[in-house]
Amino acid sequence: MMRRVTTVVALAALLVACGNEPTTGGQPSMTPSSTSSSSSGPASPGSGPAEQAKADLIKRLGVESALVTVVSSDDVTWPDGSLGCPEPGMRYTQMLVPGNRTVLEVNGKQYEYHSGGQRAPFLCEHPTSATR
Repeated sequence: MMRRVTTVVALAALLVACGNEPTTGGQPSMTPSSTSSSSSGPASPGSGPAEQAKADLIKRLGVESALVTVVSSDDVTWPDGSLGCPEPGMRYTQMLVPGNRTVLEVNGKQYEYHSGGQRAPFLCEHPTSATR
């Protein structure tokens, strides 16, 4: 019986701690270490999210590295496991997830890449309006 009470108290404390996280109205919170760059060097294995996103876009579009501009690459805290790119019919963890949002540009068109948790940067074709 004492073990059950201890478990319930521990779970209650955890829930209270999680419930006291500051909210940002569905928007990711951004850390002050945002960067903007127009670097066009090749990506290497283990490189940062901007370089990984750039390498993916180069491969996806079949363009030269020089045509891809990094508009911004910001560390963010996503409000849930969708990483700002929810898919219809999917369920996501309801917890804050540290990650990154990188915006790339090719020939005047912008492409948004999201990452977070253990997920590498991926092209988010329909970001939620709250992530802008």
